[in-house]
Formats: sequence, structure tokens, C-alpha cells
Amino acid sequence: MNIEKNGISQIEKLPRLRGNWLQPLILLAPSGIWLLLLLVLPTLIIFELSLVADIRPGDLVNPNGIQNYIRIFDPLYLQVIVRSLFFALGTTIICLILGFPVAYWIAQIAPLRWRNLLLLGFVLPLWTSSLLRSYAWITILRPTGLLNSFLSTLGLPTLQLLNQSQAVFIGMSYSLLPYMVLILYASLEKLDKRLLEAAADLGANPMETFFQVTVPQILPGITAASMLVFITGLGDFVDPELLGGASSMTAARLVYNQFLGATQNWGFGSALSMTLILLVSIAIALLIKFGEPEAKR
Repeated sequence: MNIEKNGISQIEKLPRLRGNWLQPLILLAPSGIWLLLLLVLPTLIIFELSLVADIRPGDLVNPNGIQNYIRIFDPLYLQVIVRSLFFALGTTIICLILGFPVAYWIAQIAPLRWRNLLLLGFVLPLWTSSLLRSYAWITILRPTGLLNSFLSTLGLPTLQLLNQSQAVFIGMSYSLLPYMVLILYASLEKLDKRLLEAAADLGANPMETFFQVTVPQILPGITAASMLVFITGLGDFVDPELLGGASSMTAARLVYNQFLGATQNWGFGSALSMTLILLVSIAIALLIKFGEPEAKR
């Protein structure tokens, strides 16, 4: 009887084992097809174009070398890429410095009934177009704008910020700060206060408690928020274009010029695009490797 029961149970399990791979496949098929059509195939097309030198709209695609990638190492274009990295990294640092105290206050100090409303206040700017936000900053930062008018009223010297790097940092930080605050809030909300109390009982001062207890707990959140801001800032086009002027050429703007500008060099633009994709992929790989240290334990 036991042999028969075991045989029957094994037979009943066979269809389930065969169907185990089918159910996840059906669930993942819509998103998989979406990613294949709108991410993988366009990326492969861009990579193919990047191997064609001086290709223009209507030309035949004949991949024949890496001349476009070699051209990126020209000091002029390297300067543009370095400037893009500088803006992205600087914006990340600014957002982290400004966003951490705000996220900590909302998550640990603000009354519970006000937290959702405060978070909504940070999300509200994202409901408007980035183009409108940039034009709003133009109104504030231009020589006759609101900021200089206020400084003149106080008898203070005016500032020339528009079409400067400072204006780019202001606009990008304003646009990306909500992402930093939201992700840090999600990490700080789960902060174990018992460890903070234990550190205080053992004689740790606030600075030691912060760096040795608080930061290690929320390090994955800091890493995720910083990577998100950095990746988004690296591809930002609107803020450097409108607030930085001609002296703030970035990689995103350079790619735009190659595809839709006067130069019309799709091959070089594709090589620049693939370079940006590579930089973003490296950032994501670092996020996956170092962003969740607790998962490895």
C-alpha cells in the first residue's frame, strides 16, 4: 500500500513540475516582450550604428570599425563627458547633503500624522514638467529676476548665476532632490532606535552614534538614492541646456546635436550613447554589488 501511495503521489507531482516553468514564463512574457522591443532591440541598433563612421539619415548601414569610439577620446569630447560626470556627481553630493537632514526629520522627528503630507510636498514638484521647472528657475536667476531684485532691495550685490555652472547645479538639485529624500526616508523609517539607545548607554557621543550606528543601518538606502540621482543627472538634458548656456555642454546635449542638430552624424552620436549606457551599467552594477550588503549575510 505504501508503494502504491508513493507511486500515486509521484505521478500527481509530475504535471506540477512540468508546469512550474510555464507559469513564471507567462507572467514575465508581457514585460519581457516590452523590454525586448523597446530596450534590447533599440540598444542593438544603436550599437550597430556606432560602428559606422559618418553615417547620416538615409545612408546604408555597413559596420566597419570603431572609429567613432576612438573619436570620443578627443580632448574636446572627453571634456564634455567629464563635465557631465562632474554635474552628476556634484548634484548627487548636494542632494545627499540637503536631503539627508530632511528625510531624517520627516522619518524620526516629525509627527506621524504629518509625514504623508510632508512627503507629498516633496513629490509635488515632480507633477510638473521639468521644462516648466527650468523656466521657473530662469525667472528667478536671470539678472533682473526675483533673486537679484530681492538682493537689491536689501542693498546687497546682485549675483550672475544664469548661464553658469552654479545655475545648472541649482536646477538639477531641485529636480532630483525629491528622489533622494523619498529613498532615504524609506531607509530611515526602518531605523532601529534600540541600537541608538544602546550606543548612548555605552557612552558614544552623537557623532560616533551617527557614523557607527545610523549610517551602517541605512547605507543601502544612501547607495541606492545616490546612484539613482547620479544616473538621472548624467542623462539630464533640460537643466544644462536652459540654465547653463553654451559653456555647459554635456554628453546628453552632444548626443542631441549628433542626431537632430546641424552635424547629423548618427554614428558618432550612437557611440556617445553607448558610452553613456556603459557608464550607467557600471553604476548599476556597483549598486547591485554594494547596495545590499545585508542580503549577502
